[in-house]
Amino acid sequence: MRVLVVEDDQLLSDGVRVGLGMKGVTVDVVSTLADGRCALSNNVFDAIVLDLMLPDGSGRDLLRGLRASGDRTPTLVLTALDETPDRIAELDAGADDYLGKPFDLDELAARVRAIVRRAAGRAEGCVTWGDVALDPARLTVSRDGLPVPVSRREFAILAALMERPGVIRSKPELEAKLYGWQEGVESNAVEVYVHNLRAKLGRDAIETVRGVGYRLRGAP
Repeated sequence: MRVLVVEDDQLLSDGVRVGLGMKGVTVDVVSTLADGRCALSNNVFDAIVLDLMLPDGSGRDLLRGLRASGDRTPTLVLTALDETPDRIAELDAGADDYLGKPFDLDELAARVRAIVRRAAGRAEGCVTWGDVALDPARLTVSRDGLPVPVSRREFAILAALMERPGVIRSKPELEAKLYGWQEGVESNAVEVYVHNLRAKLGRDAIETVRGVGYRLRGAP
């Protein structure tokens, strides 16, 4: 999962980046509305964590602009403005959830998972594919009830593929799930992680569509 955090308090945004990173989330951070708009026009994110009081305006303007353009990226407003009228205004403006400051990082992570899950049309927390179950909250994978040890990035690749089984995911799409802007992309990283997953789930679990990308085959 890749999340954009729009927050001008560097201490707080660093904490969110590290905290969500420990939950398996790739986090990119910007501190202004302008940079947020630029990030969203050039990248695809699974969710947005949005502050309201930013140096160049209100996060509400960014949110309303997204919804007016038809962008449905799940958005959680994270702000010190936590009175009931504030919450109502942002939810009516198109926010999917609202969390006041100060906040608990575990709760933030859970709420982000929830809005992403709802946007995908899922009610349950775990994702299944045949006898494989993936738990985004615990970063665990099991097959036929038995644990399958995976690294954080193997988990991210498998989660991206299991979101839409049978749909081809390109190498750049998968790389975007693994690396934030501040991280160097290893040229063969996706190939290595796919190889590792095949060793754990079966050689035929993940199909390479030459020149296009990867997809899960039928249920293993």
